[in-house]
Amino acid sequence: MYSYYNDNTILYINGEYTKANTATTDLYSQSLHYGYAVFEGIRAYKTASGEVKIFKAKEHFDRLKRSCELIHIPYNFDNEALIAACYKVLELNNMEEAYIRPLVFCPPNMTLKAAQEANILICAWEWGAYLGEKLLKVMTSSYERPNPKAFKIESKSAGLYVNSILASQEAKVKGFDEALLLDMNGYVAEGPGANIFFEKEGKLYTPPAGNILPGITRATVIELCQELNIPLEEKLFTIAELKEADSAFFCGTAAEIIGIDSLDGQSFNKPWAGSLGKVLQQAYKAKVLEKAFQRETQLA
Repeated sequence: MYSYYNDNTILYINGEYTKANTATTDLYSQSLHYGYAVFEGIRAYKTASGEVKIFKAKEHFDRLKRSCELIHIPYNFDNEALIAACYKVLELNNMEEAYIRPLVFCPPNMTLKAAQEANILICAWEWGAYLGEKLLKVMTSSYERPNPKAFKIESKSAGLYVNSILASQEAKVKGFDEALLLDMNGYVAEGPGANIFFEKEGKLYTPPAGNILPGITRATVIELCQELNIPLEEKLFTIAELKEADSAFFCGTAAEIIGIDSLDGQSFNKPWAGSLGKVLQQAYKAKVLEKAFQRETQLA
């Protein structure tokens, strides 16, 4: 099993830095019993200049605050101070490349009333690309994304990720690398922890907001498309339409950008090496490392 901390690991909790193996939490918290918590996944990179930088820290902490507001968890934290705490956690743990996890969690309360106060944890660990480096074999999940009328699905809420665990586990049991979930109306939504894009005839497509978590990496891909003059459209589409695509990829902070080899056993026509996804994968890596990017990939 992967070890996220050791005897020397330091984390941040409610303004204090403490060893991970001595930190405690209450067993009667709403977060533990009901999944009433929100979190972020953020990456730090050692940039081309040698400086360690947290990628889009402000955007992540803005979303953390918004997630709390959407599900009525108090957010009495200063985001600039929290970003500084992230850098301190990296420093204390001698980390240059790391995945950072802020978590806002609630105190003891066995009722279903909204929280009146909240705690914050920031921890970090060294973590490679979440879905690996190889092209993915993906299956259409039997699980759907939750109805947006039943939950604030644009909130990165802990409890909502049970849906993701079920979908991802189903895929792995059936011999696939990852799942793809549809929304309640049968349109493609997203992966268990990543957004999806597909390429067709030189243009990219991705599902619109409404039934997805509109990811920060997704927003970065859209920015890169604008910079690279890659046509992009947000629209609803079905699995049948996706299977007619030239190529496809997942993106997310943990996964970064990773190509999809096949969907439900059907391969895409265009080689990944000649796809728009590959171009964006290279451009994204250059962006997070603060390196100059020259578009060299020859599109097939």
